[in-house]
Amino acid sequence: MKSGADTALPRGAALFDRIDYRLIESPEDRDNLYLMRYRAYLHAGLINPSESLRVTDHFDDAPNTWNFGIYVDGELCSAVRIHVLTSDWRMSYTTEVFGDVLNPRLDRGEVFVDPARFVADPEKQQRFPELPYLTLRLAYLACDHFGADLGLAMVRTDHQAFYRRVFLHESIAEPRPYPGWHTRKVVLMASDFTTLRERVLTRFPIMRSSAFERRMLFDRASQRQVLPRPKLVSAPLSPVPAATLG
Repeated sequence: MKSGADTALPRGAALFDRIDYRLIESPEDRDNLYLMRYRAYLHAGLINPSESLRVTDHFDDAPNTWNFGIYVDGELCSAVRIHVLTSDWRMSYTTEVFGDVLNPRLDRGEVFVDPARFVADPEKQQRFPELPYLTLRLAYLACDHFGADLGLAMVRTDHQAFYRRVFLHESIAEPRPYPGWHTRKVVLMASDFTTLRERVLTRFPIMRSSAFERRMLFDRASQRQVLPRPKLVSAPLSPVPAATLG
């Protein structure tokens, strides 16, 4: 799906018209995703070499997840897995690692958007420094679409500054080990989406989106009865170009 946003954008504008967001579904696309994860994690020193040359887990097939690939000029460059967490749908590594923090709030009916497995091809990350903004934009669109109470981020301790600066996240739990990573710990960060939404959009207009774009990305007929209904969290944004299928 081709993205849609304002015409006068700051960080990421130069690359914006060249990207497509695609839901990873076909066996070939999934295999390419798992290969890229492996290259990214190995390059970062987070995993040991393996014969499979791939990284996947049981959450890739969970019903509350969307695996997206970000393609530049038709070439897979980065990816992120979006989890929508509710009282009935808690499947993610974040709830496994920080369940004591999140489960009481999920019990009260809160809704969280939890981006995970954010990776970029090591070589393409050097060519396109805007990739983190354009990739994690999907998490922000999911917060808008599902009316999230919190936007979450379970991140490496050395990556906290980016999430504080862009999404105004704050740490809400102490660092803990992450399953499968042998050298780093992760920290749980979060921000109140409704309260901070306008501040983020003012600072980073590239996070703006149309309702049509969000529906095309996240609306699945099979999940409409169990996931939160899309809702408007504030006054409508100024019109943005309609998204087009990629």
